[in-house]
Amino acid sequence: MSKITLTQLTPDDRGQFILDNQRAFKYGATEEFGQRNAHFEEEDEIISRETIEKSIREGTAYRIRDDGKIVGGLVVVINEKTQRNHLDLLFVNPEAHSRGIGLAAWREVEHLYPDTVVWETCTPYFETRNIHFYINKCGFHAVEFFNRFHPDPHDPSTGDVNHYDDGDDFDGMFRFEKQMK
Repeated sequence: MSKITLTQLTPDDRGQFILDNQRAFKYGATEEFGQRNAHFEEEDEIISRETIEKSIREGTAYRIRDDGKIVGGLVVVINEKTQRNHLDLLFVNPEAHSRGIGLAAWREVEHLYPDTVVWETCTPYFETRNIHFYINKCGFHAVEFFNRFHPDPHDPSTGDVNHYDDGDDFDGMFRFEKQMK
């Protein structure tokens, strides 16, 4: 049985963390839609470097390791006052999928932040693997569906409708919560 651990992201691994994150997100979209240019924040990327950089700046980033080998990463944003905390990013490298790594990493997060009252996270509507993971494995509940009829009030980029370069309307994000206390 392998040992899943979290180690804080180091400055010298930041660039690779971003590339690994982009690769994992692109893999999920490609699995769902095939090789088409849709749902991209920047050219050829589902999630932009800028979005990942912002997440790292505003939160605490960790590398997920399986017996010391890097197999993914995550970013959490902790509100010390309210303990209403946010899982900003969680990814497992595609070659390490379906081995329980994501769930073991999530349990480590819960262990690291035992004062959390509520965890929140979001995932795109098309990431059925993620929806399954958050609801059926981690115990989150879908509490909101952001879409063109109900934009995320905390995301200034959505406006009334979120448009992509190819003219497609934003299709939606699920928001999840997990009540801890």
